[in-house]
Amino acid sequence: MSKQDKNLVAYCGLHCGDCFFYKGEIANLARDLRKKLREAKLNQNYMEFSKFSKEFQNYHQCYEVLGAMVKFRCKRACRGGGGPPFCKIRKCCQKKNIQGCWQCDEFETCKKLDFLKPTHGEAHIKNLIKIKEQGISKFLEGKMHW
Repeated sequence: MSKQDKNLVAYCGLHCGDCFFYKGEIANLARDLRKKLREAKLNQNYMEFSKFSKEFQNYHQCYEVLGAMVKFRCKRACRGGGGPPFCKIRKCCQKKNIQGCWQCDEFETCKKLDFLKPTHGEAHIKNLIKIKEQGISKFLEGKMHW
């Protein structure tokens, strides 16, 4: 996967190649941990451990969350339909027939981008400004914020 791949620049300005879910890191770790937990037969004896640490009572919930992380692996980049299926940003850009938010005059105040802030802070806005000023090719050559 080349950082130069323009298809990895998401509509929001983030770079899919930097994403843990796109790279599969979290999904792989969660899958491997679930496998080790099964090998250790923790599902059969977690209640014994809960005598020493009450948090083990949440074992099944933890195992289910790990399973959700495995399923959250992106098999395609944003432009190929990957990422959150509910993404209002992608739908908006497609509706406006633009390559990305950087082509919209309202991106710096757009509420559709707000859901990214808890995870990415202002990284996507910084990237969008850079793409708008320099273009995607120059953006791909430089520092990208995540």
